[in-house]
Amino acid sequence: MSQDELERAVRETFSRQVATPCAPRDPASALLRRAHRVQRRRTLAGMSLAASAIVLVSAGAMQLREDRPPTGADTVVIADPNPAPDTYRTSLPPPGPSTETPLAEVDLVLGRTIATAQGRRVPLLGTGAVQRVHRLTDGRGWLAVGEPSLSGRSLWAVAPDGTARMLLAGAAEIVLDRHGRQVAWKQDRVLAAAGIANGVLISTVRAEAPATAVPLRFVDGAVLVRLDPDLPGHVLWPLRPGLLDEGTDRTSLRVFGALPDGRLVGEVPAGLTEGTCLTLLDPADVRAPEQPACGPAIGGDGVGAVSPDGRWLLVNGRAGKQDSALLVDLTRLDPSVPAHPAGPPMNGTVSWNRPDVAHYADAAGALVRVDAERVSAGRPAVPVTVAGLRRDEPLVVVTGG
Repeated sequence: MSQDELERAVRETFSRQVATPCAPRDPASALLRRAHRVQRRRTLAGMSLAASAIVLVSAGAMQLREDRPPTGADTVVIADPNPAPDTYRTSLPPPGPSTETPLAEVDLVLGRTIATAQGRRVPLLGTGAVQRVHRLTDGRGWLAVGEPSLSGRSLWAVAPDGTARMLLAGAAEIVLDRHGRQVAWKQDRVLAAAGIANGVLISTVRAEAPATAVPLRFVDGAVLVRLDPDLPGHVLWPLRPGLLDEGTDRTSLRVFGALPDGRLVGEVPAGLTEGTCLTLLDPADVRAPEQPACGPAIGGDGVGAVSPDGRWLLVNGRAGKQDSALLVDLTRLDPSVPAHPAGPPMNGTVSWNRPDVAHYADAAGALVRVDAERVSAGRPAVPVTVAGLRRDEPLVVVTGG
């Protein structure tokens, strides 16, 4: 039945119920008019709500545009802080059929799989090629830094089951603190840092820095920045917004890490000679004392890391005429105390999984285990056979944990 037919039927029904043929009012017409008024009010209310929603969305978009980072930062993408529930799961799956014989005392990345120190094999799902991986201390997975590419580096949060979600994309460089709770990155003239909690970035801070500046590592909550990779000079950025204070240091050549008391382990020119001095630098201005206590000359390409207790430095250098990984006792910084050859040169990251034990991959992609007490006693580091590692497969030693 059409609407017109329905209206006629209603009119006829009400007309029959009217006692006087000349009724002053038509009940059917009144009822229909009331129904039409209700329908119009509902339509207008719906249009008003829709208009309000459009205004709110427009205002939100304007606010986002006003809150853009400094020039250059818009090339770095920060991921959605509210992922779908199945995008990033943090529950640790129980050991099961995937538990195998551990390959090493540290986690390793073999191609697209993480082989944990507990014997689990975790496939990487949703990441690109990774260059550095850091295991979270709370057992909630890993943080993976991608290889450099034309579009920049990426950072992924990897859950214990291997599923990953992207936290950053398009950064020129990305560094993590030793606990996996902070990240710093650089793109163009923007230096930024943020906290990491539950697989998302929080409390982002940005500063304007020279285009040549590069973040190197976290030091006691601050970020160590090299002002130019081709020139000496470093500065500590205390995660303050605005313009980066470039400090006064224009002499430090390399910085390898920090001691528990905050002093930096680095190299400076050795006075009138052409060599360098391995010494301890004041973190306030990244300068050596007027009469620094120099350690052995090491040379090398700058790859190295300080042990968690600040006792040892494992660094690339030269032993005689051979390139080698060298072990330096930082409690005995004296040119007369030589560095100990530890093994072939390091390639990539160094993982101090214990205060006196480190692992690294050499240039050939093999795993090397360094026992500091053994090496300091004159015995070389021990190569570790990694079952199933192909020669064409890069080996990444996972830090943290």
